[in-house]
Amino acid sequence: MTLKCIIIDDEPLAIDLLKSYVQKTPFLELAGTFDNALSAINTINDNHIDVLFLDINMPQINGLEFSKMVSSNTRIIFTTAYDQYAIESFRLNALDYLLKPINYTDFLQAANKALEWFKLTDTGQSTTSIFIKSGYRMEKVDFDNILYIENQKDYVRFHLESQKEPISSLMSMQSLEEKLPGKIFMRVHRSFIVNLDKIKTIERNCIVFGKEYIPISESYKARFMEFLNKHFF
Repeated sequence: MTLKCIIIDDEPLAIDLLKSYVQKTPFLELAGTFDNALSAINTINDNHIDVLFLDINMPQINGLEFSKMVSSNTRIIFTTAYDQYAIESFRLNALDYLLKPINYTDFLQAANKALEWFKLTDTGQSTTSIFIKSGYRMEKVDFDNILYIENQKDYVRFHLESQKEPISSLMSMQSLEEKLPGKIFMRVHRSFIVNLDKIKTIERNCIVFGKEYIPISESYKARFMEFLNKHFF
C-alpha cells in the first residue's frame, strides 16, 4: 500500500527535512509541499491525499483551524515546535503530534500509524472495529466489545465488556460519533454514547450496565424512545 501525502510548513528547512524523510519511506508518495495552508487547498481537493504533515503556527490560517477544513479521509499528523497544542490536536482526531526537531525514528513511527489505519480501512475491518489511540499506542477494539463511551473533558473513555479498566483516548465526542455506525451506537447524553446491542436494562430514564447508570437526557430522549418503540414494543 502506498500513501499519498503533502507537507505544509512555513519554514523551508522544515519542509526540506520532512521531504527527505518521505523520500526514504517506501510506502509514502509526496504529492507536494506548501509554505502556507491556503495554497494547498486545490491539491487536497483535486487529489486523493491520504496523509497531511501539517505545521500549526503559520500565517493566514493556522494548522489547527485548517485541519477542520480537511476531509476525515485525509489523516493529519501535526508537526510543530510547540507542545501546548497537543490536547487540542487530538481532540481534532489527529493521528499523531510530532515535536520539532523531528528525527526520522519518530517520523517513521507516525507514518506507520497512518499505514496501519489505512490497512484496517482498506480491508473493511473498520466496519466491525475501531482503531483507538491511547497514549503512544494504537489499539484495535471490536464494536461488539464496547459497552458505552464516556466523555471526560479532553478525553473519551471506552468501557469494554472484556476488561474492568476503560481505555482513555484524546478525541472529541463529535468526531467519534461521526466514525461509529449509527445502527450500533447512539448518543443518549452529551457525555455518553451507548452500544444499543448491549442494552439489557432500562431504569428511571437510565440505561443500566452492571452497577453503572447511564442517564438519558431530554435532548436525546425522543430518538432513543423511537429506537425502543421500533425494536422492543
